[in-house]
Amino acid sequence: MPTLDKPSRGRMSRLGKPTANDVTSGMATGLFSIPEGMAYAAIGGFNPVAGLYAGIVPPILGSLFAPTVLMITTLTSAIALTSQSVLTDAGLDPRDGGAIAALTLLVGAIMAIMALLRMGVVMSFVSNAVMTGFSTGIALQIIVGVFKDATGYKPPGHNKLLQVWNWLAGVGHWQLSATLVAVATIAVWALARLVRPIAELALLVAMIVVSVAVALLHTDVETVGDIAHIPGVLPPLSMPDWGAIPHLFGGALAVAFVALAQAAGVAPSMPNPDGSRSNVNGDFAAQGIANIGGGLFSALPAGGSLSRTGVAAGVGAKTRWAGVISGVFLAVVVLVCGGLAEHIPMPVIGGLIIVVGAELIWGKIGDILLVLRTSRLSALAMVVTFAATTQLPLQQAIVLGGMLSLLLYCVQISRQGEVLALTPGADGTWRTADPPAELTSGQVTVVEYGGASFFAELSHLEDKLPAPSTDGNAVLVLVVRVVPEVPSSALIKQFRRYAARLQHGGDRLVLAGVQPRLARVLARTGLAAQLGDGGVVPADEHVFGAVKTAVSEGKAWIRANHAAAPGPDH
Repeated sequence: MPTLDKPSRGRMSRLGKPTANDVTSGMATGLFSIPEGMAYAAIGGFNPVAGLYAGIVPPILGSLFAPTVLMITTLTSAIALTSQSVLTDAGLDPRDGGAIAALTLLVGAIMAIMALLRMGVVMSFVSNAVMTGFSTGIALQIIVGVFKDATGYKPPGHNKLLQVWNWLAGVGHWQLSATLVAVATIAVWALARLVRPIAELALLVAMIVVSVAVALLHTDVETVGDIAHIPGVLPPLSMPDWGAIPHLFGGALAVAFVALAQAAGVAPSMPNPDGSRSNVNGDFAAQGIANIGGGLFSALPAGGSLSRTGVAAGVGAKTRWAGVISGVFLAVVVLVCGGLAEHIPMPVIGGLIIVVGAELIWGKIGDILLVLRTSRLSALAMVVTFAATTQLPLQQAIVLGGMLSLLLYCVQISRQGEVLALTPGADGTWRTADPPAELTSGQVTVVEYGGASFFAELSHLEDKLPAPSTDGNAVLVLVVRVVPEVPSSALIKQFRRYAARLQHGGDRLVLAGVQPRLARVLARTGLAAQLGDGGVVPADEHVFGAVKTAVSEGKAWIRANHAAAPGPDH
């Protein structure tokens, strides 16, 4: 699980050494970045070479700094489509290098600022149900995005589920050669998975074997070279169009949210192999650094990629060096033998990306079943988020998912408010029971309130508290040691009203286990003065120490009231 802690100190000193699996995984991921990055860029209407460059500098920087060690920071289809929409809405040309650099740098700056402000807490409010639906929807998007590469047929449809249906129904439109190459790729991958020594290298084995076979058999299928020429040069330095930044700020914020939301699904899907914990703020910062660096070297905006991370993990990545090596290796390939990489068949890439997406969905089956068995509301939130991710623009799906998470949070919080009576046992322990309907005159009743002081839960709080005694002279000790140190104004208002009811009937309310900050709030709002001397008993180091003190003071108050009461002859 990702945490919100600051990145661990000394991470750079604990990089360690790359393993053999990291080298192999990095090389495979680098090769994947050639067709996949160029294809994603082309989908968004960008120069495909810009997508290629997104696989060099961003993965290197992102992998060096990300607490989620296997996360590959690079271009994704969702980021490409969102970026294209942002630039078009701003009246800018998606193929203008200056505009792209301005957008990428701005996205990186926003991510870095969010990390500095520790806004990773926003992601902690995204429930597991919503994240499961979102991650599964993204995995389906990954698969649907390569239907054309795998079968030569791009199905129509305004949402991904409809495209899946149309793709299956339109089997007659599939190109035979492309489909056979994709099927052969999946078959070779499956066979390689059965051979233990090369099981972790199955993706790379399938790519090489089928690519060579296609070349030897002269099979007529689309190749990387058909998308664009790969220049044999390293990414050139790019200067942003500073004048475009004011027009891109709102759109850059949307791109950043899309990228960070996608990346938030990487950590749960790809936990760190060494058992260390990732943290959201650290991942925010790493992606910000990756985009700032990539923006200066002709790259499109980048974020944590589930598909590329899946490739790295599938080939056996063990440390962050896999991502670093992928960027370095891709740079070498582009510089030395870019022309050779142009011969990789696109159906091979399509088949392997289908495998990666299917594995991501399969890995979520356990979470899906868990959510379905947990509660109907969580299951509904998961299904709605999945549907939104496959049918709406991703930035809108993110907003909807966030709203659903907030709704789930509010509902759960509103159900947590609980009132229990505490009674001392003969052995000195305290036992819980249902609170009495009414206080008993001449007695001290102890009741504990546990909740978040959330306004939605308070509507039933006073109904659960005992009514004033019939003859007065009763004390209710209300234990509030689990109440937030800064409660809601609704809770203070509730306590005021209840204290007034008790006082009107000749009874008294005492708050016990009050934390220091809560005590200051009670004083500022006048509630402490309303309760009077001894009406607020601060918490101490003993769990029930404050309760015992409050009970003793309550008994003393009852005795004093009884002694002061007029006798029968008066």
